[in-house]
Amino acid sequence: MDDVRARASRLQDIAQQAGVSVSTVSRALSGSSAVNAETRRRIRELAEAAQYDAPPRRARQTAGGDRPTIMVVMPPAHDGGQPVDPFSLGLVGGISVAMRERGLDLTLGHATPMDQRGLAELLDQNQADGLIFLGQSQLHEALNRLARDGRRFVVWGAVAPDQDYCCVGSDNIRGGYRATHHLARLGRRRIAFLGDTHTLELAQRHQGYLNALQGAGLTVDPHLHRRCRLVPDAAAEAVNDLLDQGVAFDAVVAVSDLVAIGAIRALNRRGLSVPHDVAVVGYDDIEIAAYAHPALTTIRQDTAKAGRLLVAKLLRLLAGDPASSERLSTDLIVRESCGA
Repeated sequence: MDDVRARASRLQDIAQQAGVSVSTVSRALSGSSAVNAETRRRIRELAEAAQYDAPPRRARQTAGGDRPTIMVVMPPAHDGGQPVDPFSLGLVGGISVAMRERGLDLTLGHATPMDQRGLAELLDQNQADGLIFLGQSQLHEALNRLARDGRRFVVWGAVAPDQDYCCVGSDNIRGGYRATHHLARLGRRRIAFLGDTHTLELAQRHQGYLNALQGAGLTVDPHLHRRCRLVPDAAAEAVNDLLDQGVAFDAVVAVSDLVAIGAIRALNRRGLSVPHDVAVVGYDDIEIAAYAHPALTTIRQDTAKAGRLLVAKLLRLLAGDPASSERLSTDLIVRESCGA
């Protein structure tokens, strides 16, 4: 017991000298690639100077050798709501399938880091070898700084020009454009946009909407944009606000399928027919979209392909190899809610 206490005390001393957590020291001494090479080198030098002998690492062995574990983390929703939604769950399913095909372990993290310090602590203290963040929330700059520090993780989210971290995401600008262009091609002239734009992904979808309006020669009317949380009740409130304010509109581009479903429900309750009076297009193509009434026209994101790419790119980073960001194409799925 005295030996255990002495070992723990020396471990704490090393952590203090290195300016990292005790768990980071343990992982560095066990050879985890989740700790960048320079930090591992510094910690090993301090351990040698302190004559600290690390206990043998408990290997996670399969027939193919050591298996890294991967944790999926969902950053907090920008509006303070729950970040878990049907699309995120579908993305977790795609990641899980990709992990199972490789014989790897997957865990779901409950931590919701709010800033760079929270992100750094999460990377230092969790026991997984690598992390996949499902969305950037408003942590883009913090993620950039962590990537420049050599931290190894990947992100599902918007691909941006100033990005230093590896990210896989859909072409949100193109998706927003295709949804709006389709409605304009059908003769809709007063196209509303429902949804917040506080995150990179949502802002890009809105930019695609604006691009399509301008390309079709339609007026960009700020009164047609109603910000709302990504839940049906909030979308219904936004539609009611448009109607109560007397804002004329004949179509809706929703920032997500949940927003679109809430919009349709509100329109029906106000005696308007979808798509005869108002056409609606969603975004994501969650499973329920095909079974909504009317069936929802939407922009599909390929969660299976996204899962495979996220896992593959993280494994490259954990092996010490570079991994580049990748933008996936989006597909317009035409159903009943837009009339064609």
